Amino acid sequence: MKIVACQLNPVVGDVQGNAARVCEILAGHAGQGIDLFVFPELYLQGYPPGDLLDKKWFIRNSLDAVDKICSCSQKHPGTGVLLGSVVPDSIPCGKGLSNAAVLICDGKVVFHQKKSLLPSYDVFDEPRYFDPAKSSSVFEFKGEKLGISICEDAWNDAELWPQLLYNRDPVAELAAEGATILINISASPFHAGKESLRQKVIRNHARKHRLPFIFVNQVGANDELIFDGSSLFIDADGNLRELLPSFDECVKLIDTDSPGPVLSLPEREEIASVHDALVLGVRDYVRKCGFTSVLLGLSGGIDSAVVAAIASRAVGPENVWGVTMPSRYSSDGSISDSEKLAGNLGIRFSTIPIEKAFSAFLDLLSPVFEGTAPGVAEENIQARIRGTLLMTISNKFGHLLLTTGNKSELSVGYCTLYGDMNGGLAVISDLPKAMVYKLADYINLKEEIIPASTLTKAPSAELRPNQKDQDTLPPYPVLDSILNLLIEEGKSSSEIAESGFDETTVKWIAKKVAASEYKRRQAPTGLKVSPRALGSGWRFPLAAFYEW
Repeated sequence: MKIVACQLNPVVGDVQGNAARVCEILAGHAGQGIDLFVFPELYLQGYPPGDLLDKKWFIRNSLDAVDKICSCSQKHPGTGVLLGSVVPDSIPCGKGLSNAAVLICDGKVVFHQKKSLLPSYDVFDEPRYFDPAKSSSVFEFKGEKLGISICEDAWNDAELWPQLLYNRDPVAELAAEGATILINISASPFHAGKESLRQKVIRNHARKHRLPFIFVNQVGANDELIFDGSSLFIDADGNLRELLPSFDECVKLIDTDSPGPVLSLPEREEIASVHDALVLGVRDYVRKCGFTSVLLGLSGGIDSAVVAAIASRAVGPENVWGVTMPSRYSSDGSISDSEKLAGNLGIRFSTIPIEKAFSAFLDLLSPVFEGTAPGVAEENIQARIRGTLLMTISNKFGHLLLTTGNKSELSVGYCTLYGDMNGGLAVISDLPKAMVYKLADYINLKEEIIPASTLTKAPSAELRPNQKDQDTLPPYPVLDSILNLLIEEGKSSSEIAESGFDETTVKWIAKKVAASEYKRRQAPTGLKVSPRALGSGWRFPLAAFYEW
């Protein structure tokens, strides 16, 4: 078969616009003898559409979009279009809606396969909206028996889970039904290491069932989720024959009868994929939310430097504005490093000293604070002044404000509500401090973008004289290691202490993670690049008491 894999970046909710792109691609390949075009999971709605699925008008619009594609297909007789969309069901009980792969040919829907396995872990909550398919069926088309599955349907693999999540294997069911080719349409989000893991899953199916397997994934970013694409074709022997690019749209012809040479997965540093994911995440969030430019505070530290560099790549340096806001505690190096960074990137740069505002706040509060020693409350006034200034500039000129806090800090609440947490998008909130340094080194790989002094200085909030992060926090290597065990691996405090970490330190960190949940609930959306981010997939109670 001649199959065109359409690795595209849909806009969530824009069913008519997404449908129009299907028609454009069909028209662009007219007369080329294409048998089947394949688009990603829920392509018409964009993934994830969330509670839009609860709106009857949205479902009607989706059905209208399917009708539009049916009309387009009449101009291309004999050519199939396989895409992800919702399918309503008239059933006595249940949600009455399915996540389906819809096959259109000659102006009508000729087949649809509903998704069987509905994920409800981490960021996924599909049982909230959909009913699962009770069976999987093949469909004869163009001399082949298509075995069509949808994303999670291919992931019930014993090698992936300590305990299988489902009692069915839809891909095995399709193979048993006599499928001659397997096709999986997906909206499979990125996290570090996902590309190789995903290829292993698909290869396992191809080898196990001795069937060729085509996987077509969404690309682009929607809110916190980043989709890398990385669509592929694996032959019946488990050899990689086609690999579409990561983090870019691509429409590629795959001839299953005359596949290309055997390929190997390109060797690529994990940090390179994280970098490209963040660039795509910022670009799409800005574009899809209707912004054209971004704003951020520059402290002279590594976090804001990395965010500025990512933003410059994402939207262009001419659309980035960095503002440094020194106080009485800011070092000369912090100011000069901020200015040098801005010059290296070619972004707009402004300096707004906050001493007058800080002094005014202290004077205003002195009657209320009389008889108390200065402490964290006074320190955080500076952060809140800076947050207010940045939000005001954002409000005045329409720039999206980016926050610059990392995962290590956000985990333990080393951040100021209504201060440095102000903003619309948290770019590196899923990167532990160690990975921020790796990303900075990657950004500087070919030339010095981030000043060397920024990389070597001790991290500091500079809210009091001679302050260093390590005055409050454990050393970052220790903090990151313990947080990884707590958050990524789900270990208890006692288990972590037994593995060799200081028990007092472990308990302090665990307590801070739990106590800072209220801050994270109020944080802006953060881009997910790890298997366990502190976003929508992290659901812990606020008014609770528990010992980790």
